[in-house]
Amino acid sequence: MQKQAVVINPKDNVATTVADLAAGTTVSFFVGQAVEKLTLSEIIPLGHKFALCDIRKGQEIIKYGESIGSALAPIAKGSHVHIHNIQSNRGRGDL
Repeated sequence: MQKQAVVINPKDNVATTVADLAAGTTVSFFVGQAVEKLTLSEIIPLGHKFALCDIRKGQEIIKYGESIGSALAPIAKGSHVHIHNIQSNRGRGDL
């Protein structure tokens, strides 16, 4: 299997691409020792994230087993996860 995305921690709800991937691509990746597959609904550029499951508005985005922010809107499984639909929760005095 050619690795197309990386999931570091089984708690992660996003994966990071290791190549530019087209919408409609079925991506293969490991979660622990298990091989998972998912079809992308959008173009995902190299190094960007996509959702491994449906993520609801306000839900934490988990990468490396840690929260890196929260969803600004619902994010569907296989969709691009980036600055247009997440906000960082770090360094904010209002949260």
